[in-house]
Amino acid sequence: MRRSLIAYALPVLIGVLLAIVLLNTFPQLLRAPSTPDTSSQPAPDPEVTVSRPSPELQQASPLARQQGPVSYSTAVEKAAPAVVNIYSSRVVAREEHPLMSDPFFRQFFADDLPTQQRLLSSLGSGVIVSEDGYVLTNHHVIDGADEIQVALRDGRETLAEVIGTDPESDLAVLRIDLEQLPVIHLADTEDVVVGDIAMAIGNPFGVGQTVTMGIISATGRSHLGLSAYEDFIQTDAAINPGNSGGALINAEGSLVGINTAIFSRSGGSQGVGFAIPTRLARTILEDLVTQGRVIRGWLGIEAQEMTQDLAASFGLQAPRGVVISAVVPDGPAARAGLRPGDVLLEVDGRPILDARAAMSDIAAIEPGATLPLTLVRSGETFTVDLEVGERPLPPSRRPER
Repeated sequence: MRRSLIAYALPVLIGVLLAIVLLNTFPQLLRAPSTPDTSSQPAPDPEVTVSRPSPELQQASPLARQQGPVSYSTAVEKAAPAVVNIYSSRVVAREEHPLMSDPFFRQFFADDLPTQQRLLSSLGSGVIVSEDGYVLTNHHVIDGADEIQVALRDGRETLAEVIGTDPESDLAVLRIDLEQLPVIHLADTEDVVVGDIAMAIGNPFGVGQTVTMGIISATGRSHLGLSAYEDFIQTDAAINPGNSGGALINAEGSLVGINTAIFSRSGGSQGVGFAIPTRLARTILEDLVTQGRVIRGWLGIEAQEMTQDLAASFGLQAPRGVVISAVVPDGPAARAGLRPGDVLLEVDGRPILDARAAMSDIAAIEPGATLPLTLVRSGETFTVDLEVGERPLPPSRRPER
């Protein structure tokens, strides 16, 4: 009898112990399913009328689909004849046989290694901007070229003369000697606004003259690392290799910019292209034609952006101005007594909010002019008058197309 009771009680005991273990491990098993407590919320009375004003929504105007033209062929026909294809080439020497790269074989020829010449070619675009034959293009399109050939849309071809180049803005001016040249009209880029129709004309991938369309995506783009002086127009009109130096035009066929670069992960257009505005291009063109170089104002300093930590170390309440990190020996700043570690706060009474913008403003000042500067040194604010110098020509560099 006792054995039978133990036989029946043992499974029950094991079940109870197992239940205790489960409840200790998962206490939420003791909770009943929760239901919303509506006892404190009175039921809506159908007899009561809610009195609230209607929300004030901003209603958009009906989409005006008849404002823009059906076709931009008139604008393209006005501008496209003035856009040219540019073929630049340079001759380089290379060893005649790949074995000559092996030092073992090179020792038998000493300096009399057999070589042969190889022709490297590149292509780009340009824009005829005057009846005198002046052509605007990018510096990197013709950089290092021994020969530059220009092909017009009407089938004429000729060799071009390099009038001048400006690596710091990535612009170059060529001249061709032909009669009855088509000329593009230059728009005032002060009137260009985001949302304007924009068309890019050039010779992408060498397939021939091509027109793509988009809008002006942004203006005044800088800090891109594309050139020393940046004030780009951004567009989503497709720009590809070979478009460099070509025209960005508006809906009336006037030039608003020189297509220069793209941001791309694939090497092709991804809707982020940049053009140099005609306002800047016109200034560079006039300087290169009339003086053979671009004359810019120069202080002879290297500047570093101000950060919160740097501002605190200089005793400034907020980050403002730029830190002078280096002074060119015998440059304008050195002659004025400026030192590395000085903080430049104002130029000609205007606070410095951006180092690149300040550099562009100084570049526009005529060399020889007197420029008042406000600085901080060792916690003390002082002012000096500096005679602006002429920015020396930079070494040639070759940006990616």
